[in-house]
Amino acid sequence: MHDINPIGIIHSPHKSIEDMPIQPKGASEVAGHVIVDEKYIDGLQDLDGFSHIYLLYSFHKATRTEMHVTPFMDEKTRGVFSTRSPLRPNHIGISIVNLIRVEGNKVFVKGIDILDGTPLLDIKPYIEKFDIVQDSVSGWLDASDEEIRKKRSDERFR
Repeated sequence: MHDINPIGIIHSPHKSIEDMPIQPKGASEVAGHVIVDEKYIDGLQDLDGFSHIYLLYSFHKATRTEMHVTPFMDEKTRGVFSTRSPLRPNHIGISIVNLIRVEGNKVFVKGIDILDGTPLLDIKPYIEKFDIVQDSVSGWLDASDEEIRKKRSDERFR
């Protein structure tokens, strides 16, 4: 197995875990940027042709692992793999954000729900023909779009 090392740092206006949006849907107008290490700058070629990208990152403030958690949008305890909780064994997060532009090693985005200073593990393009899933089912989640947009984080995943 290969070691996973950060390729850059994510910057956002979210300086504290508390009161952050819980998903990009709740941060649609929030701007941020990613600084990619100079040694990976060539990998950003052609990225600016995409409207959205996946950011994969380390939940670097997660201090423990739990197999059962109570998600932000629920009151019932759920298996961690059926949630987006940071308390997973490998503390890896994923967000789809709107790509605004690429300037050198700086990637400007909007819709960022990620804590400032978060280590970036990878960037992948969102490709509708590959990624959109028709007739998907969201398991236990029955919250409305508005409820998701308004929901903010708290200290439950410290």
